[in-house]
Amino acid sequence: MKKTLSLLLFFVVVSAFSQSSEDTTFVKVRYGHKGFEFNTSDNKFLLQIQGRLQLRLSTPGDQDPVTYDDYLTENKTAFKINRARLKIGGHAYEPWLKYYFEYELSQSNLLDFRIMLEKWEFLSFKAGQWKVEFTRERFISSGEQQMVDRSLINREFTLDRQQGLEVYGHLKGKGILDFNYWAATLTGTGRGSTTNDDNNIMYFGRAQWNFLGREVGFEGSDLEFHEKPAAYVAFAAATNQSPYTRFSQAGGGYLTGFEDGEPGQYRVNQTNLESAFLYKGFSAQTEWHHKNITDKLNGNTTTQLRGYYVQGGYFFHYLFDWFPKKMEIAARYAEFKPNTDLPENLQTETSIACNWFFHGHKCKLTGEGSYFSYQDKSLPYEGGWRFRLQLDFSF
Repeated sequence: MKKTLSLLLFFVVVSAFSQSSEDTTFVKVRYGHKGFEFNTSDNKFLLQIQGRLQLRLSTPGDQDPVTYDDYLTENKTAFKINRARLKIGGHAYEPWLKYYFEYELSQSNLLDFRIMLEKWEFLSFKAGQWKVEFTRERFISSGEQQMVDRSLINREFTLDRQQGLEVYGHLKGKGILDFNYWAATLTGTGRGSTTNDDNNIMYFGRAQWNFLGREVGFEGSDLEFHEKPAAYVAFAAATNQSPYTRFSQAGGGYLTGFEDGEPGQYRVNQTNLESAFLYKGFSAQTEWHHKNITDKLNGNTTTQLRGYYVQGGYFFHYLFDWFPKKMEIAARYAEFKPNTDLPENLQTETSIACNWFFHGHKCKLTGEGSYFSYQDKSLPYEGGWRFRLQLDFSF
């Protein structure tokens, strides 16, 4: 009932917004790259509405294995609506005063809500809740990924969604003097949190050097077919003290081996060195992560985690005329060490995927096969395959 009333209220608001008045009159209703767009004649108001569905078939399971026992579970082949999103964005009062909301319909979660002041390209401001730009693969929308989903190391190293304030910009110099930057002060307790657990907050920063003089966007695959190469290297860092050792769409959580924390129990410092490259249908990206977790309540003991992945894809039609023009082949290798003091402990992922783009990322079919391995000196080696088929559909 509540969902029905919410949707009814939403359509009433849209209908009221689209009526003519003395001050604003719609002169254009069209479908753009961000969905249906309603724009006023003076361009002071823009409303964009987009829906997205992600349907997934997976076997023998869907989630990445985390513990040794995950490799020993029974086959749980499943078909599911993995994501069902409603996106609302645009600007109000001035073209540079922007807003954005994103809602997960299948789980009734408000994912994003933010206001952006983007009057100057070199200096912009953002407030609200959003995915922190700490890693490329996490910040790229789940509907614009090159693979079915993110790599094995995403769970351990992402900052996911946080609430706070951010300053960011694009310093567009000549030649190699092209940079992006982000700096944020965040609550550090994850999505949906309305309070902080203590007086500590999360600090985040990212510097990106577009050393070929061309900015690289947050999108998987080289659908645009870059005639000139575009690339960057980026370094990001974050520090936080909270009850949590990891974050996800559900909010704050705990890595394997860490107990539920007390307020301010865990000091987490982490860094990410990242790169991306696009050229004539070829794309590549890498991330290298390091994370220190210090337990402030149990003798200041510190655990170090490391992980990395390399990923690439290519439209082979540009080499062979007989190869389907809309098909891309992509591959990824990821490696995670849950404790660097125990070098025998290692988890890996090797994946290969095939994308068929019916209409870019808005409508695509992806098939993927992945092999996971779990190594521990106290346990026998274990590994296993997983296969997934996914349809992304945005409208």
